[in-house]
Amino acid sequence: MLEFRVKGLSCANCSRELEQKIQKLEHGEGSTLSYNTGKLKVDEHISLAEVEQILRSDGAYIDQSYAGGASHPEHAGHHHRHSHAGENGAHDHSAGDGHDHSHGSTNRMKVLLIAAAAVFVLAIGLQQFIPDVAAIAMYLFSIAISGYVTFMKGLRNLARFKFNIDTLMTIALIGAVLIGEWKEATLVAILFGLNELLEGMGMEKARRSMESLLQVAPKEAVLIAGGRERVVPISSLEIRDIVLVRAGEKIPSDGTVIAGSSSVNEAAITGESLPVDKAEGQPVFGGSINNEGVLQVRIDKAYKDSSLAKILHLVEEAQETKTPTELFINRFAKYYTPLILAVAILVVLVPPLLLGGDWKTWLYQGLAVLIVGCPCALILSSPIALVSGITRNARNGILVKGGVFLEQLGKIDTLAFDKTGTLTLGEPHVEQTAVYDKERFYSIAAGIEKTSSHPLAKAVMKHVEKVGAAAAEPEDIRTLSGQGIEARIDGRTYYLGNEKSVESVPKSQAARKDIERLKAEGLTLVIVADEHGILGVFGIADEIRPESAETVAALHRSGIRRTVMLTGDHQRTAEKVAAAVGVTSCYGGLLPEQKVEKIKELASDGQVAMIGDGINDAPALASAGLGIAMGKGTDSAIETADIVLMQDHLGKLPEAISIGKKVNRIIKANIALALGLKLIALLLTIPGLLTLWIAILSDMGATIIVTLLSLTVLLDRKRRAETRI
Repeated sequence: MLEFRVKGLSCANCSRELEQKIQKLEHGEGSTLSYNTGKLKVDEHISLAEVEQILRSDGAYIDQSYAGGASHPEHAGHHHRHSHAGENGAHDHSAGDGHDHSHGSTNRMKVLLIAAAAVFVLAIGLQQFIPDVAAIAMYLFSIAISGYVTFMKGLRNLARFKFNIDTLMTIALIGAVLIGEWKEATLVAILFGLNELLEGMGMEKARRSMESLLQVAPKEAVLIAGGRERVVPISSLEIRDIVLVRAGEKIPSDGTVIAGSSSVNEAAITGESLPVDKAEGQPVFGGSINNEGVLQVRIDKAYKDSSLAKILHLVEEAQETKTPTELFINRFAKYYTPLILAVAILVVLVPPLLLGGDWKTWLYQGLAVLIVGCPCALILSSPIALVSGITRNARNGILVKGGVFLEQLGKIDTLAFDKTGTLTLGEPHVEQTAVYDKERFYSIAAGIEKTSSHPLAKAVMKHVEKVGAAAAEPEDIRTLSGQGIEARIDGRTYYLGNEKSVESVPKSQAARKDIERLKAEGLTLVIVADEHGILGVFGIADEIRPESAETVAALHRSGIRRTVMLTGDHQRTAEKVAAAVGVTSCYGGLLPEQKVEKIKELASDGQVAMIGDGINDAPALASAGLGIAMGKGTDSAIETADIVLMQDHLGKLPEAISIGKKVNRIIKANIALALGLKLIALLLTIPGLLTLWIAILSDMGATIIVTLLSLTVLLDRKRRAETRI
């Protein structure tokens, strides 16, 4: 598929109709045109000349600066998925057709509308002092400069018997002129132009906010090769290349620090603006900013495979997915416009023919019905809110992979957590000890565990280091399968492991009591003993994330009625963690397939999301209505989950759910407003009170309110935006 940036898209409904036309072309079946992103994707065999002709029919065009000037498939093939604004720099906003809402065109529309309004006001003021012909000429001039593009498109649509917003407005304008309503015809043209301008500016605001987010990607890097430094494009970097990153510069791709130390701002990836200290041997993300000092970084991933590139690509794709609400609105709009046209015809014909009404009066009412029927606000009720919600979450380091998942996030009432790596850090630590021979306990444990890479051994070694004991030197070490380790130290035999490894060892009453107590508290035991008795016991637990309890409480406050923990650990451990973090229920000892069964059981009584580390929880994540993954450092999480917490902790999850709920509320309010205002205006036709200016104001009012409401998602708590982008 080839990808192009399209400018001059006038509205979501028009974009949908253009997409349908392109899909009817040869090789056009899979083509997509997104109003949200202004992006066109077509098969490489399609005739681009025909595509451009279809776009021109609506005043839209392909931005050659983005598509590299490609006009033929053989020249354009290399543009497939070149994709991110960061690679291409800021997108060109040159002026285009009358409906292009980019910077230059927006300014031109403003000038034309101000001029049209000035001429309109002047005509009203001078009407008593100048001939009617001169006043009519001024009104016509005002109509022409404010509504020319809409009028021409409407005439073309009328000739093809295609009825959309432009057709409705054109019929209304012609009708108003024919019955001599010059003032109202002019006011309709100006207000409709203003409506189009505001609608486009609202969507452009959401698009620009997303584009600024996408521009975090660096474009160049300082490559160190052969003892020399040279500036190269990031696309040319290869794995194992060494790059120099000075203070204030962006790290070009995922890699490892091989020289230097600094604090790094990882906001572009994780959404956390607090700096993270980096030193030799530590990993860094592409797109993060080196705050001070100089770093030498070994590139571990080509830019296209880096975390940042994947995030940016997925964020762009997220804008293009259509939610169930959007799909319903699009289907509704398909029948809505012809229905409005039919109602308008009935309003014009029925009262004069059957009730003796005045033809001119009811023709006027019918024209007003056409204007009320414009589906602008209805179609706009969803996309701006969704793009704003996706952008705001991305700024917080939460990657929502589509509008459909944002909608779902706002609907969930049950959240199922994996334990290890989600509510806990996934790093065992010694929580308690019971020591009976302090002199030997720590040194023997350290001597046996110091060469092991087992997570429990690492926890033991960390604790021994804190105590400050010296490690003994074992003469012989033997592993006992499923039990632990047997070692010879200073001519004596020692055992380290679980209860089975010390079954034959005599146990004092104190040792038995402590072992039972530690087990009852859900701790994993590592026991150290010799042939004569137990030297001491390590009680080990997976460390609970510091933010887990606060996050679970915030989730309950935000409307999540059930929080459930699912884990493979035994029930006692599960209950201990569950009590500490405050989840409503927990289930231990679950195999992966049993987690899936439990998710299905929960789903029978609510909207369920599952949150896990994205690797061993894949089946449960896939079976839940919504899969949320802890994402930092795990490529598989970014690929498989519907939502990824790039910061690798739960802190921002309640806010993400609140954003989802807010987006859903706003979309519902937008739909209700769009249809409600139109219904009120239509009811005014019964007593014959509907006027053209009331009709256009009701449509414009709905569009303005819908746009402003949608943008509140983006503007609300827009904290430290400058540092994030």
